[in-house]
Amino acid sequence: MKGVVLAGGTGSRLYPLTKITNKHLLPVFDRPMIYYPIESLVEAGIEDIMIVTGGESAGDFLRLLGNGNQFGLKDLNYTYQEKAGGIAEALGLAEHFVGEDKVVVFLGDNIIEGSIRKAVENFQRQKSGAKILLKEVDTPESYGVPEIAGDKIVRIEEKPLHPKSPFAVIGIYMYDSRVFDIIRTLTPSSRGELEITDVNNAYIEAQEMSYEILEGWWADAGESIEALLRANNLVAQKKALGRQAR
Repeated sequence: MKGVVLAGGTGSRLYPLTKITNKHLLPVFDRPMIYYPIESLVEAGIEDIMIVTGGESAGDFLRLLGNGNQFGLKDLNYTYQEKAGGIAEALGLAEHFVGEDKVVVFLGDNIIEGSIRKAVENFQRQKSGAKILLKEVDTPESYGVPEIAGDKIVRIEEKPLHPKSPFAVIGIYMYDSRVFDIIRTLTPSSRGELEITDVNNAYIEAQEMSYEILEGWWADAGESIEALLRANNLVAQKKALGRQAR
């Protein structure tokens, strides 16, 4: 199982904090934002990881992360996205790294309280296809929203005016190697990007999509300045509770 952390993008929603750096290098409490998805992957047992980044700050990732030994890794892999083209396009750059393996894709600005280990283990046992993680949110219309019938997702709508469920598709996706074939069939959206929702809907149409509900809180730290503040506060509270427990 491979892991891919997507850490490109312009970070325009966090401007001017991102005027001279990549948003994934911004601090969230006591560590850079990019540390959290890497730690989540390692905790789930994934040690073969690639960072996909871009822009003028790409070299800062290498200086910060090096070979990943601070996470207990033997090495880290890197690739460069020349321009913002969407999550699916960024994932496509990791095809040579993933090969025929399964892959867990983690958006670099997503921070979670708990663990994805159980979901990853369940996906390992899944014969083929994909798995996504969902979280109930107050404003699902701001995210990709699944329509659920029984124990299956029948469609994902991106930022719908009338959400068909209270859940958001969070930025943690699991795919078999067929994902790269699907990406090659995509056409750019109105935003000029290859959309990960189109990838997920392709798996849904093939009846090869499973899902799990994430336990604990979830923060999309790159969504806005307010979201970044919330992520800082959540991590600070978690650390304080951990100290009290000791």
